Amino acid sequence: MTDRGASAKQDALTAATVTVAWIIIANKPFYPPTIWWVVGNGVEAAWISVLSMPFFLAIPFIARRSALAARIALPLVGTIDTVFETKLFGTGSGTELFFAACIMLVALSFRASEKLWQIGLTGVVFAGFLTTRYLIGDALHIWSAEDLGKLFNLNAFAVACLTAFIALRYSGLRGADHSSGTSPS
Repeated sequence: MTDRGASAKQDALTAATVTVAWIIIANKPFYPPTIWWVVGNGVEAAWISVLSMPFFLAIPFIARRSALAARIALPLVGTIDTVFETKLFGTGSGTELFFAACIMLVALSFRASEKLWQIGLTGVVFAGFLTTRYLIGDALHIWSAEDLGKLFNLNAFAVACLTAFIALRYSGLRGADHSSGTSPS
């Protein structure tokens, strides 16, 4: 899966992918303290959610070897992380909303020649949603109805911020020459 002519300079789509990965990495450590501040409990479960951070950290390093692999990895890691966090916090926590960001990444991260990867990853993200919705069972952390409402609002806000950032970061890239990985000047 190595890209032909890989260089120190990343193509526009891969650079956007790496930027989104770094934003997620930068925010991961703040999730548990934010839950403590907003909800008041569940911090232990939230610290467990930080275990996925090394997988997001791997994406910028993967991008150095293969742009395509990095663009595949971000929505894939995001999907697995969303399934994991939904098991931790439950379907009522709003963590499933992060599947929307994963689908958005799949929609924006691939060239026309990579359509099969895009279709396959769409299926993976949707399968992740079906898994959380119908197969994973009860949450590992039990919340009161009031706390669950606060957590849902927190996660909804986080998803809105992330998807807005993704939209802004990828804006204008659709006009890029996706076959060669360069963007017009």
